[in-house]
Amino acid sequence: MIYFDNSATTKPYKEVLDTFITVSQKYFANPSSLHSKGGEAENLLTAARKSIAGLLDVDPSEIVFTSGGTEGNNIAIKGIAFQHQNRGKHVITTAVEHPSSYESFQYLETQGFDITYLPVDEAGLVSIEDLKKAIRPETILVSMLHVNNETGTIQPIKEIGEVVKEHKKIFFHVDNVQGIAKVPLPLKEWGIDLCTISAHKVHGLKGTGLLYVKNGVTLSALFTGGEQEHRKRAGTENVAGIASMAKALRLTMDAMRTKKEKLLEVKQTFFEGLKKIEGVTLNTPEKHSAPHIINFSVEGIKPEVLIHSLDKRDIYVSTRSACSSKQGGASRVLLEMGHGEKRASTAIRISTSYDNTVDEAKTTLNVLEEEISNIKKVMR
Repeated sequence: MIYFDNSATTKPYKEVLDTFITVSQKYFANPSSLHSKGGEAENLLTAARKSIAGLLDVDPSEIVFTSGGTEGNNIAIKGIAFQHQNRGKHVITTAVEHPSSYESFQYLETQGFDITYLPVDEAGLVSIEDLKKAIRPETILVSMLHVNNETGTIQPIKEIGEVVKEHKKIFFHVDNVQGIAKVPLPLKEWGIDLCTISAHKVHGLKGTGLLYVKNGVTLSALFTGGEQEHRKRAGTENVAGIASMAKALRLTMDAMRTKKEKLLEVKQTFFEGLKKIEGVTLNTPEKHSAPHIINFSVEGIKPEVLIHSLDKRDIYVSTRSACSSKQGGASRVLLEMGHGEKRASTAIRISTSYDNTVDEAKTTLNVLEEEISNIKKVMR
């Protein structure tokens, strides 16, 4: 099996699964319970929080555990909007956000908020000048992806943070689900107030994630009914999942330090190989893009046909965000980049992990070229 759909989800590390099983068996009590077993679970939860905070170079009190990226984005966007709407109802984002953010902004529009969707260029990048022009006295939030989930484009978060810092009443939220442990993002240094992370993108388990909330930032809770997570997210914590996430994040960040060049080598292999295949157009920019996402279009071939052809050869890739991959039609992200309907409706995404190899990339390129040729023969 060759698995190149790591932006949809990653295979959990064995150590992560072992941690989950051990904690589930030994520390199954509710961490809010007053008895000693509850205290043991709470201590483990505290240790995991400290471990993750250390990896992110933030304070443990700034970590809010969630069920994943979708919930984290919803809490950050809606939580800030509703908590601070008395100061203004204007929010700035981009036209190429993940559906969990994009649809949150669309919902806010139904609640009387004014949303500015910044355009992007053909590389998928926003303009700092456009951001500056979009800011108003009533702006309360700037929210955007760090790494685009479809194309891998890296937004200039540092420069955006510098602009936002000039306006003391504006909060800055970054969706770092695709960037974590792949592209550095110093939260404190770059002026980020809220940041979303998901465990299953770093070889953790689905259903676990976190939201970084800078000390002093207030937001309206989406879930109420308990004192958990600093009253920002009520509900009994998933202790086993959280402990597993701490292990997964540590292991993946270790891999980033030791295997990043290998990841870049795999990406470069794909870039060079795809350019040689007739009818293939690269959508991921060579500059300002993450080391693990390669997006391309194949002229005249439906992506689902090609995906199923590769599937039969035990190679697994995808089209776009897993949250919207079954919708079909053109990619909203590629359309916003100005690539046109044909190109946007024939896109394939390859997403790698630190465990993938150059040999796997070469094999995939060979099979891809064969299958494209076979499909075109049938279509004639």
